[in-house]
Amino acid sequence: MQSSAIFPLFYLPPVSYFTALKAENFEFTIEKHEHFPKQTFRNRATISSPDGTLDLTVPVNKGSKNHTPYKDVKISYDAKWQRLHWLSLQTCYRSSAYFEYYEDGLVSFYEKKYDFLFDYNLELLNWFIKQMKVNPSITFTQEFEKEIASVDFRNQFDKKTIHQTQTKSYFQVFSDRNQFIPNLSIVDLLFNQGPQTKSYL
Repeated sequence: MQSSAIFPLFYLPPVSYFTALKAENFEFTIEKHEHFPKQTFRNRATISSPDGTLDLTVPVNKGSKNHTPYKDVKISYDAKWQRLHWLSLQTCYRSSAYFEYYEDGLVSFYEKKYDFLFDYNLELLNWFIKQMKVNPSITFTQEFEKEIASVDFRNQFDKKTIHQTQTKSYFQVFSDRNQFIPNLSIVDLLFNQGPQTKSYL
């Protein structure tokens, strides 16, 4: 049985994900053996754009159906998604207060090719936590357990309703044309709030 709260592993996770991690004092277990669910933040993220929200999706190899363990899901490079994602981040956040501060550290994730989605997301997660100057305690599941005794966040971040969850507002790049959009990807908070990100959470 897991002793710490159990979390899924996302690509550029939403702000509420990190709020939950902070509430657990960044001591948590990552689910490694679940069957890969589609249409979730495991390979998707939502950022701010001039027209509202913009979804970024990491394509995975065909055959990554629901019966494939997440740890075995491979990233597809048939399309140049890394270039597209980085261009989108640049276009949407170049004018933000802290984009240039984090740019050099983040761009490497869009230049290096990773075989497995899990490994890619884990390195991204570690990078974000490092920017917040936190020393986390991370463990991993050894097998999939449907029922667990600890706090279970595996199904808590629903893509359809996450932006309806009200959170305290902060300045966003396109505040002059869009209303505040809560619970975007952590990159939105980081690029706009910089070192204040951890205290916002």
